[in-house]
Amino acid sequence: MACNYKHVTHCIFDMDGLLLDSESVYKQIYQTIVSKYGHTYGGDLAYQVLGRPEVVGADLIINHYKLPITIIEFQDIYHRLQRELFVHVNMMPGAERLLMHLKENNIPIALATSSSKDSFELKTKKLTDVFNLFHHRVLGGSDPDVKKGKPNPDIFLVAADRFPDKPDPSKCLVFEDAPNGVEAGISAGMQVVMVPDPNLPKRFTEKATMVINSLIDFKPEEFGLPPFKN
Repeated sequence: MACNYKHVTHCIFDMDGLLLDSESVYKQIYQTIVSKYGHTYGGDLAYQVLGRPEVVGADLIINHYKLPITIIEFQDIYHRLQRELFVHVNMMPGAERLLMHLKENNIPIALATSSSKDSFELKTKKLTDVFNLFHHRVLGGSDPDVKKGKPNPDIFLVAADRFPDKPDPSKCLVFEDAPNGVEAGISAGMQVVMVPDPNLPKRFTEKATMVINSLIDFKPEEFGLPPFKN
């Protein structure tokens, strides 16, 4: 029920799989790399990698499949495939509407993504208008203030601290799709709205404050934010 949710003043958004329909491209990239060595990418490993910084994901995959390559070699292939496959990425349903609504109602919003600066620019090249709506962007993959990636809380605490009024974490609402991101948000002392992949096993959604099928289903007023007019 709505009364279980605490009112918030600021919103912080993950990017991949939440705002951008990019996780399917990542799966394709990882599958291309591991298939060269006779493996199929997926299972619980995919959920462990989801939302993690690039280097951590590479390390997990190399160790899991015992690939005979270094992290640097993995990243070289990964970056090449990124440039080929991330030519145009679409927004997820309801994402742009929600961001525009919050911006129009003067609710401070920030981005907190594990992507590096290069990766972020590649994926959002054709979506600059939408991503310019954020007050600031924390790009965990290349931000020196983010010491540890998700599931550690660092990225969300840095994002909160960069708002001019430095809100208490309890006043920030995180939007995530990945279990690692949900854990990071909860560890930061924030409420987390999760929009999981439909195939994600239910056990990975248990820590979230709220679970919805799509950002279209989000009702801002449940967290004390201005409701949609239509």
